[in-house]
Amino acid sequence: MSQSQSHSLSLTQTRYTISEVEARTGLSQHTLRWYERIGLMPHVDRSHSGQRRFTDKDLEWLGFVGKLRATGMSVADMVRYAELVREGEHTVEERRELLERTRREVRARIGELTDALAVLDYKIDMYTMKTVRRGQP
Repeated sequence: MSQSQSHSLSLTQTRYTISEVEARTGLSQHTLRWYERIGLMPHVDRSHSGQRRFTDKDLEWLGFVGKLRATGMSVADMVRYAELVREGEHTVEERRELLERTRREVRARIGELTDALAVLDYKIDMYTMKTVRRGQP
């Protein structure tokens, strides 16, 4: 793709300021800058005045990062994953292994939470039965 083609494509692409991204994602501007600084965000384009200009692709990436955070993945592993993505297709296997390990950890936590939920349900049922018995003549 020539530079002029690339330039024309970038002009038609929606760009978001850091304030707009904060409003759309719920991530603070401080967090967004930190993500960029530690390498969790790919290079964010800047306007001629130096303001960050995020794209829809950046927003998609931030959504994915949010899902990784929800899994409990460490920041170091998230940064490693981002590095692997930037390195290219030859890292697909390592990326898959990282995600599979995270999936195993999530499934283990789901099992622990399911057990904890069963205990809570049991206790709540016990208290409900006591309340019902007390209220009966």
